[in-house]
Amino acid sequence: MTSFDDRGKAYEKKFAHDEELKFKASARRNKLLGLWAADIMGITGDEADNYAKSVVLADLEEPGEEDVYRKIRGDFDDAGVDRSEHQIRRAMEELMDKAVAQIESAREE
Repeated sequence: MTSFDDRGKAYEKKFAHDEELKFKASARRNKLLGLWAADIMGITGDEADNYAKSVVLADLEEPGEEDVYRKIRGDFDDAGVDRSEHQIRRAMEELMDKAVAQIESAREE
């Protein structure tokens, strides 16, 4: 029974590790997305960093990424920025790929 228990513990450890990586990648993506959106809205410097943090915090409202999309969509609408849903969601996907790559490269160092 020991090898079975060991396998179970290893699986749990891997699951926890994978979930931690997903959380980190999502937070990093949201920061990158916030900086991307800030740039489009003409926000720079410390204001851009603060805006990016607000996008990260928006992701804590509910499970999934719809809360992040709604934040960006609403802020773009308020600022008069003409970006389609497709363009925002594509940026979200591309920046998730970038965030994962950054995390993986940091792990290799």
